Amino acid sequence: MNYELLDKSPIATVRRIAGLLLLTTVALLIHGYHPYAEDSEIYLPGVLKILNPALFPANTEFFGEHAGHTLYPNLIAFSVRVTHLPMPWGAFLWHLLSIFLLLAASWRLAAALFEDGRARWGAVALMTVTLTLPLAGSALYILDQYLNPRNLAAFAALFAIAEMLNRKHVRVALWLAFAAAMHPFMAIFAIMFCVWMGLLEQFRPRILGFAGEGRKDLVASVAFGFALPFGITFEPPPPQYHEVALRQPSHFILRWEWYEWVGVIGPIVVFWWMASWARRRGFQNLELISRAMAPFVLVAMLAAIGLGIPARLEALTRLQPLRCLALCYMVLIVAGGGLVGQYVLQRHVWRWLVLFVPFALGMHYAQRQIFPASASIEWPWAQPRNPWAQAFEWTRANTPVDALFALDPRHMQLPGEDENGFRARAERSMLADLTKDKGAASMFPPLSVKWAEQVGDEKNFQDFRKEDFERLRRKYGVSWVVIKQSAALKNGSDGLDCRYENSAVRVCRID
Repeated sequence: MNYELLDKSPIATVRRIAGLLLLTTVALLIHGYHPYAEDSEIYLPGVLKILNPALFPANTEFFGEHAGHTLYPNLIAFSVRVTHLPMPWGAFLWHLLSIFLLLAASWRLAAALFEDGRARWGAVALMTVTLTLPLAGSALYILDQYLNPRNLAAFAALFAIAEMLNRKHVRVALWLAFAAAMHPFMAIFAIMFCVWMGLLEQFRPRILGFAGEGRKDLVASVAFGFALPFGITFEPPPPQYHEVALRQPSHFILRWEWYEWVGVIGPIVVFWWMASWARRRGFQNLELISRAMAPFVLVAMLAAIGLGIPARLEALTRLQPLRCLALCYMVLIVAGGGLVGQYVLQRHVWRWLVLFVPFALGMHYAQRQIFPASASIEWPWAQPRNPWAQAFEWTRANTPVDALFALDPRHMQLPGEDENGFRARAERSMLADLTKDKGAASMFPPLSVKWAEQVGDEKNFQDFRKEDFERLRRKYGVSWVVIKQSAALKNGSDGLDCRYENSAVRVCRID
């Protein structure tokens, strides 16, 4: 085709790369960058521990279990050592690369679905403005505002699907292998979906028509694919695991809000419609991927419901079959953006601006509400303006590497804290918390015993006095504490050697 020849020309390739770089910059401006927020508390310490083994002598297992199941920390640590870049710079550049590669993967997938250039750029533009779109009930975004292995697995999964449509099976295997090395859990969904697409492609005349036995074969095949991980034998979890499970509503679809259910059922309906539309218009790859995705998500939803009902399956809910929504939403954005670009926006610049400018501003506003006390982009060379982050950075520079800290176990949820991870930012050990360590305990049940004991000993932390901190020192070896200013003023910090304080917190040593 003439367009294909033009699309592969050197000039077109340069223009495409330039466009993707520009949109990468736009994505950063819209969604921001918060290198120590949220799940970076789980993933970044694994990198830091490789770079400096003396870090985190206590409670390493709360991030070490995740780090031990992926090559992500090894890859990031290796790149930092090879380039001799400071860790903040290395993480920032990797984050930019992950955005660029996700947009490139969106282009690659759109090229497999659409011949029209406007459709391809519509898909990439829509992905650009929706990177931090929440995924219904799953506590995930399409791409997080910080570097983590999910981001790397995301673009690899999208590339794999695109190459599956292009019938480049060696490339499919390579991308899936990379995704599995970065985040084995999320890669499972990409692997299963690519296998499922291959089955549909092989039996296209019978299955894609959804007639008679074809429909039964389709549902049975997808159900079998989802049942494979559930067939793994799990040891009975310790009694403390029940408390952890109750604190993870994202694992139980029956506890989701009504609008989160819409976020699951809606894409299924859209893909069913899109498959019929694509069949009438002769978009074979769009039909294939839509026919594949609708039952894929439907069976995942049924599996999530089935796991969430019997109490005896409580430990299996951590398999979270509806995390396949990450894959579903990415494909939906690419397909939907392509259709809008080709049939609605077309060559009218004003239409592109009317759609994407308000969308981008709305997404940026939403991000500012999540991190209101922090800069929109936390540049690697800039000092943080968040007082909690300032205290954590003082801690990193002025306390012993082997110090063990106690903080309010809910500190990441406190107003103004902006979900800054203490381990990630301060690079110091701490007692278990009720936010991210809870997540680690939910995925690795044996951790729930240690987690329950430590958070139990931190109960009512905001009312602690000197004797309570002494108790933590005697039992666990806690030598430093970070206390919220309001709690310190209410209860006093007599007997504590407070070395740092600002408008939000005090950092004190327990003598």
